[in-house]
Amino acid sequence: MNTHPYRLVIVVRADPVICGHSGEARNLAEAALVRGFTDVRIVTWPIERLEAAGLPLKPLETVMPYSPGITVERPDPVGDARVPDGRYLAGLTGRLVELFTDGVPTVAMSLYLSPHTFAVTDAVRIARSTGLPVDVTTVAEAVGSDVTNVVRGCIEADRFGAAAQVLSTYLANDVCLAVSEYTRDLVLECAREVDARHGTRYASRCAQRIRISYPAIDTRAYTDLDPADVDAALAARGLERDGYVFFLSRLAAAKGVDDLIDGFARSGTAATTRLVIAGRGPEAAELRAYAAASPAADRITFLDDVDDDEKPYLMAGSAAFVLPSKPRPEFVETFGIALTEAMLAGAGGVITTLTGGIGEAVGDHATIVGVEDPDAIAAALDDLVLRSGPDDRTQRREAARSYALQFDRAHVLDGILGAVWASRGPTVIGA
Repeated sequence: MNTHPYRLVIVVRADPVICGHSGEARNLAEAALVRGFTDVRIVTWPIERLEAAGLPLKPLETVMPYSPGITVERPDPVGDARVPDGRYLAGLTGRLVELFTDGVPTVAMSLYLSPHTFAVTDAVRIARSTGLPVDVTTVAEAVGSDVTNVVRGCIEADRFGAAAQVLSTYLANDVCLAVSEYTRDLVLECAREVDARHGTRYASRCAQRIRISYPAIDTRAYTDLDPADVDAALAARGLERDGYVFFLSRLAAAKGVDDLIDGFARSGTAATTRLVIAGRGPEAAELRAYAAASPAADRITFLDDVDDDEKPYLMAGSAAFVLPSKPRPEFVETFGIALTEAMLAGAGGVITTLTGGIGEAVGDHATIVGVEDPDAIAAALDDLVLRSGPDDRTQRREAARSYALQFDRAHVLDGILGAVWASRGPTVIGA
């Protein structure tokens, strides 16, 4: 393997945060090692700050280690309690300045524009002002909630300055990415609205600059499963192959878990299978109470300790993987990473909605139901579990897996690096 003259720095809400883009950062980092990068760093937040933010977190003991060559940095805050906010961002930015001025050519990628891209662009500006040699190429990836949670809120409140901060900072990067066509369209829609109100020209610049880069997945973690290991993992949970319907994601209102509980209870499938709901999140207590009041309560199991190593086995053994996501003001599914993971693992079938960018994640390889439609979920479960034969299941699994292989982390990273080298021109060393 040839070593790479560039360092890769990824700024993100990393493990232990339960978030598909936390996993994406891990996958890009691991793929970078394979591509010859000898120094890969994930720069993220201290654990206590993540806990204080109320984010859904994995138990620390379940977080898988990174490969040698990947360093996770959690810079300490700067200043004391007299600094009411920005202490942790100052620590993050300051560490990036140090990395950008140490003489190592660097590709710096930020996932989530606010605040990670703010930190990267500010650090680049500061680094260059020091007069020290700086060789940094920046990549900013919009993940959807940047727009739904930040820019959209600014537009609704008529806060032009804050919306302009997000859009201008995004466009200040050398490479601008969006995790799906849906996300790109959402950015353009918001940019056009800002332009219409304030006479700016964000939309045309965004249309010209933003490329699609789908989330990076470690496909081998899902496709190279030993059947005996799958059976052992299921047995440890008291489960059997095709004996349960599976959900795994954050336990939040936008994920449609309440609709899944209702749909499962109304299905004939509930008589012969279980519903296993895995995850943590802000609605966990409410959803447990909701399930306890369901007619199928004795057939519903919640798991809050499924780690990244166990996840593929539980997906592979399921009769169906269901994610009935629905649009909410605070969150819209901009891709649906868990769906593609289930397709790669060989779940019996995938049932979902066409919310946000989900259609791009599943293609023609999922049963689509309407948003907030438990009856449709019930019918889809019965079709997949009770009325499809072994040949149909095998054909469905193979076709779904073939489609999802396009999201392999090495392929995705190669696309990002191609955009990076193109932005630097033809004289880049190591391109």
